[in-house]
Amino acid sequence: MALLLLNACNYHPKPPPMTTCVRAKVTLCCRVTETPDHFYSPHLPSAKAPAFQRFHNLAQDVPPGLTLPYKYKVLAEMFRSMDTIVGMLFNRSETVTFAKVKQGIQDMMRRQFEERNLGQIKAVYPASYIMRQEKNIPTFGTPGQKRGDYQLTIEPMLEAGGSQKLSALHLMQRRKIFGRNLVNIVKGHHKAFLASLNPPMVVPEDKLTRWHPRFNVDDVPDIVPAEVPQPPQVDKITTAQEVLAKARSLMTPKMEKALANLALRTAETSPSVPESPRPSPPAPAGTPSSLKGVSQSLLERVRAKEVQKLQALMVRNPQQERRLDMLSRLPEMARVLRNVFVAEKKQALPLEVACQRMMASYRSLMTFGETEKHLRLLSELLPGWVSVVPIRQETYIKLDKSVDLNVVTERLAARAKEEERL
Repeated sequence: MALLLLNACNYHPKPPPMTTCVRAKVTLCCRVTETPDHFYSPHLPSAKAPAFQRFHNLAQDVPPGLTLPYKYKVLAEMFRSMDTIVGMLFNRSETVTFAKVKQGIQDMMRRQFEERNLGQIKAVYPASYIMRQEKNIPTFGTPGQKRGDYQLTIEPMLEAGGSQKLSALHLMQRRKIFGRNLVNIVKGHHKAFLASLNPPMVVPEDKLTRWHPRFNVDDVPDIVPAEVPQPPQVDKITTAQEVLAKARSLMTPKMEKALANLALRTAETSPSVPESPRPSPPAPAGTPSSLKGVSQSLLERVRAKEVQKLQALMVRNPQQERRLDMLSRLPEMARVLRNVFVAEKKQALPLEVACQRMMASYRSLMTFGETEKHLRLLSELLPGWVSVVPIRQETYIKLDKSVDLNVVTERLAARAKEEERL
């Protein structure tokens, strides 16, 4: 009995093999997901911008329109934050310095704000601020600043004779002007892109409602910063020749000779900088090999037709776009509606019942109101096939099942093509 108890105390059951496998998988996953910190660093010269910036325009959950690039939206948010801080300090009659604005924007946006961003804001909206370099401005313990140093001061430009306070209405108006200027800058790049096409396109900017399908909005170049006032620079001596010219009267002849020899050796040993070759203009794109043998007149007609179609697409208003979307759904909805009437074995159905059957049978999710709009549009386009009839407190929909469905779909497709050309 004592021997059995001793064996029982020394017995340690082995873990099941599944535990080992799970631990091995967890360890492997941890090793795979570990990456060096510098892998995604944007400061490396070979690193690309993150995907959420390069493809920002494609990921927007908004209807097509004149959307802005990601970097322009960030700059617009910087201007909004800067205007808020400047307005708060200006309304308190406090001197607005770049150091205060920079710290406030970085606290609000959790993003770096430099003089380059201030220059971009000035370039987009030149009449936004008056900037100066001033001395003897109280720093109130600002790190890295002394009272005798030059500081960049910022003052909002207001209308002469108007209110001398930056109110909420002023902030709203200035924000709209800044956003409109950003859109105009993108329109300029879009106009240059249209002119570079073959054949070139010309679209009036006041009628433009969306960008060209091949125009990559997020590849628009950065805004060139405007000049920001800099503190006056004192003369700095950087070469031996300047030292010789500056202090010739204070040097002995021996020291003057030594500096002259040093300047001569420096000029002889300095490598000459070769001139960078000028980039050659891009060669005009030739005809692809797959189109060889096709008549040039046919290619020109096809290209002209494509240009006309794209021009109509870029100036189409949102209401017309929504109507075209509804017309594109009508052929399939007509088939579903006819199947509903065949299944119900009736000549007329309450409109509410027909909408519910359509919502349950259509391939994509639609609300009750959207389904009713589509059915009323069907009755408007094809009054001889389907009609919506109000009777007392109820609205009914009536369908003629003797009409060929192929004829109905062909008429709807022809109507969609006709309205698309307009």
